[in-house]
Amino acid sequence: MADYQQHHPTEKGQGRPSTSQVLAVVTLLPIGGVLLCLAGLTLAGSLIGLALMTPLFVVFSPVLVPAVLTICLAVVGFLTSGAFGITALSSLSWLINYMRRMSGSMPEQLEQAKRRVHETAGHLGHKARETGQKTQEVMRP
Repeated sequence: MADYQQHHPTEKGQGRPSTSQVLAVVTLLPIGGVLLCLAGLTLAGSLIGLALMTPLFVVFSPVLVPAVLTICLAVVGFLTSGAFGITALSSLSWLINYMRRMSGSMPEQLEQAKRRVHETAGHLGHKARETGQKTQEVMRP
């Protein structure tokens, strides 16, 4: 019973809309009507324009279609060229930064490489001497 009284008021004044609600309806109804009329006029104008322009589109389509395709291809070409250019610049920038970072540690790496070359050369020289001695021993009768 309490639910019924909450949803269906029986006292005076409780079923009426408030003043702000009435004011909102009174102001928004004409604005909505005007906007609806403008939307209808725009639709009618678009349909009339399309009906008048369709023969022109059909007549000039051998010119318009290639022109649109040419413009689209030119835009795609410019965008692709720009993308390749940005990619190239960012790659070069990365490479320059990488080389700058590596230049600080380059002398240490060169010293290590020199030591390895000397060690390898010494090892190869030792092996060559051993091989030469073995060859001489085998050649002696």
